[in-house]
Amino acid sequence: MFRTGIALAAVVVFAALPVDARPEVKKSDSVVTVTATGDKIENDKQTVEITIAIKEPWHLYANPVGNVDFETAATDVTITGKAKPASVKVDYPAGKVVMDSTVGNYKIYEDKVVIKAVVQRAKGDTEPLKASIKLQACSITKDGKSGTCLLPATVEVEVK
Repeated sequence: MFRTGIALAAVVVFAALPVDARPEVKKSDSVVTVTATGDKIENDKQTVEITIAIKEPWHLYANPVGNVDFETAATDVTITGKAKPASVKVDYPAGKVVMDSTVGNYKIYEDKVVIKAVVQRAKGDTEPLKASIKLQACSITKDGKSGTCLLPATVEVEVK
């Protein structure tokens, strides 16, 4: 009972702090750098490359992640423009398989990943495109038994 009271008091004190005085919680976009480049538009079609550099010791969940428990954390790319693209086909690399006897195997991206997309643009559209990348960064300890995950984030970049 005494411990519960102390924990509850700590929560109340934390919640009462002004937002700028609360400890900062890191989001996943703090451990990645994202760039996007596009090839020349030909026949209203353009190939886009999204490069994600991931700081050590972090990883992102691949798409597909290969484990139902991590599906909502899978890296997801959306490409939009001033004029809505007629179609977007995203080609995700396979990722590295993590063998986990507790939750089951899953796939991740480490270090650097390049995701390609073929965009069928609206007829005559040459305006810049925007890539939105939903991601979640986690780390695993060397023993593979525990880790830390940062809050999910969406990174938006202009396709250059």
